[in-house]
Amino acid sequence: MKAEDEAEFRQFVAGRWTRLVHAAVLLTGDRGHAEDLAQAALVRVFSSWSRVRAAHDMDAYTMRILINQNKNRFRKRRVDEDLTDAPPDRGSEDPTAHLEQRALLWAALAALPKRQREVVVLRYWEDYSEAQTAAILGCSVGTVKSQAAKALAKLRTHTVALAAK
Repeated sequence: MKAEDEAEFRQFVAGRWTRLVHAAVLLTGDRGHAEDLAQAALVRVFSSWSRVRAAHDMDAYTMRILINQNKNRFRKRRVDEDLTDAPPDRGSEDPTAHLEQRALLWAALAALPKRQREVVVLRYWEDYSEAQTAAILGCSVGTVKSQAAKALAKLRTHTVALAAK
């Protein structure tokens, strides 16, 4: 890789690292796994930097790599998902740490099936459009819409049930 390409990649990583880790935390439920996942995704981005740089939407391309890496970690290791009931401590950087509902949201998110959780993270956390989310996940827009609707319904009932306890 040329020095200017490497510098451009470093700048790309510096601007996206936090966002990738936050999305990965939502996908994995664990800060350590999330950092490993983000790092693995960025290794793939680095190895195909010319294609990523040429992509219409570099962030969406990178997010798709992150999603695929998350799927691959289960394929290779056959690890069961073990999302925690409480979110990992993100220190003082987290602007939502003071909200009581955070723990309820994490528990509800952890209870979602993997595909629904991916749709929720991409659509509502990362703010991708339905079409972008479908492209990242490699499915139809209709699938994104139906999975989002099912996920939101589950989140609503789950958070109401948890709040009542």
